[in-house]
Amino acid sequence: MSIKDKLLAQRIYLLLGGLFITSLVVSNLIFQKFFYWYPLDIEIFGSKLFQISVGILPYPITFLITDLISEIYGKKRANDIVIAGIFASIFSVGIILVADDVPALENSPINDDTFKNVFSKTIIAVGSSMFAYLFAQLIDIRIYHFWKNFTKGKHLWLRNNFSTWFSQFIDTLSIISLLCFFEVLPWSSFKGLLISGFLFKVLVAALDTPFLYLGVYIFRKRFKLKVNEEINLL
Repeated sequence: MSIKDKLLAQRIYLLLGGLFITSLVVSNLIFQKFFYWYPLDIEIFGSKLFQISVGILPYPITFLITDLISEIYGKKRANDIVIAGIFASIFSVGIILVADDVPALENSPINDDTFKNVFSKTIIAVGSSMFAYLFAQLIDIRIYHFWKNFTKGKHLWLRNNFSTWFSQFIDTLSIISLLCFFEVLPWSSFKGLLISGFLFKVLVAALDTPFLYLGVYIFRKRFKLKVNEEINLL
């Protein structure tokens, strides 16, 4: 690969990393708003089946990006992005703590109470998310590469869905358990939120498979990569 192509591949990797980190941090900031993702009034275990947090919306993007990076750049580069996302989450908590400690002016559009009400639970959310997400993402990357090696780079849909389904279940279970434990969410909604969140992630994982195929196709065509060949940025 020429130096020009390596520089382009490096820029694309940084762009994907930026999208990944943004999606991860934003999901922790907006998680307190809930909505129905399917217009059916169905209850299961006493909770609305399709009621989930808006914080779940950016999560499928992160798994799509790590799968694409795993496929094109390799396992190490995918792990590097995950670790960078964790540090970005910790840094965002620090900024929120400082902002919360600064007293608001009397004529401030957002007063101290409103600010605290919106962001006070962010620390718990980030802590829960980091623990669950780091675990789930590392599992996702490991399973993805297991299937990639097992199939010798073929059957992209298989490793994309199998790795994401399992890791997303671990992620959803861990996050909801921790949020209920810290009384951010009521335990009465645990089962409903777990099933709703997992079903949503499974559906999105299936829907994003064509986008993964498209991304891999574009990379392989642009950088003349063979099946199972990865870009070495060093």
